[in-house]
Amino acid sequence: MQPRAITLAILAMGGEGGGVLADWIVDLAEHAGYYAQTTSVPGVAQRTGTTIYYVELFPETPGGEPVFALMPVPGEVDIVIASELMEAGRAIQRGLVTPDRSVLIASTHRVYSMTERTAPGDGRVSSDALLAACREPAARFLRADFAAIAQQAGSV
Repeated sequence: MQPRAITLAILAMGGEGGGVLADWIVDLAEHAGYYAQTTSVPGVAQRTGTTIYYVELFPETPGGEPVFALMPVPGEVDIVIASELMEAGRAIQRGLVTPDRSVLIASTHRVYSMTERTAPGDGRVSSDALLAACREPAARFLRADFAAIAQQAGSV
């Protein structure tokens, strides 16, 4: 069987450390003997600063170095990490989470989008609906309020 890349997409808002996490994963992989690359796809669709960091890891094998992709491809992502619940929903909407392969790791806390904040009345998307939407398309769905855990630890 041919080896294949391990692929990760990290969806985070500006200042949340998505780029730092991606760099740590690459450093760890390289120290473990993998070829590794990270790229980022900036976006402002929901909030300014929202970015997809994409990481590919490939075991060192005879026959040369792998060719890495520059961005995640729908249906080809092994691990999706979302820094906030709406970001998990956006990953699903983009087709990055699939039941045959993707582990979805998401923080359950919310940072409301501008659309939610500026809507007349209560424009918030239901967190329960987002959680339900996250369960179905993922091979495995891991979740916790990681913002609260970080705060309790005195970190960000």
